[in-house]
Amino acid sequence: MRLLLIEDDKMLADALRQALHDARHAVDWVEDGLSALDAARSHAYDAVLLDLSLPEMSGIDVLRELRRSQCAVALIIITARDSVEDRVGGLDLGADDYIVKPFDVDELLARLRAVVRRKSGAAQPVLSNGVVSLDPSTFEASVEGRVAVLSPREFSLLHALLQKPGMILSRHILEEKIYGWNEEVESNAVEFLIYGVRRKLGSEAIKNVRGLGWTVPRAKT
Repeated sequence: MRLLLIEDDKMLADALRQALHDARHAVDWVEDGLSALDAARSHAYDAVLLDLSLPEMSGIDVLRELRRSQCAVALIIITARDSVEDRVGGLDLGADDYIVKPFDVDELLARLRAVVRRKSGAAQPVLSNGVVSLDPSTFEASVEGRVAVLSPREFSLLHALLQKPGMILSRHILEEKIYGWNEEVESNAVEFLIYGVRRKLGSEAIKNVRGLGWTVPRAKT
């Protein structure tokens, strides 16, 4: 998944970025509220992690503006503010979850998986089109009993496709899901990743639609 981290504490942001990268996510980081709004409106993120105490514009104001502009991205507040009033206020303004610092990274990752799952309308933790399955908690993919652990970018690519089985995703959309800011994207990067997934799961795992992009087909009923 591609995430937007909004946090003005550089030491904490660096630690979170590393943990999120280790968990197969692409992460863009901004330090203030105005930059956060610009980023959220310019890119298609799977989720946003939002601190409340920010320079330029408070996290609450960022949240309010995002929801006012109909930005429905999954959003988790990460903050040291632990009063019931703060939690209720953040959730009522449209946050999908609220976690208080300090927190365990594994809990944050589980909450991320949960809010993204709810936003996509999926009830089950394992993504599947009926043939290909992907477990975001273990990074394992499987087809007909064949199980493989995917690389971080292979995971991001298959995760994007399995969120919308049957939908064709273009090269540009897949690159947006896989790569963060300042990450160099080779011209054949998507094809290389698809080759890697097919090598591990079989050539039928991902279908190419010539001139349009790639898809994981819906299972036949």
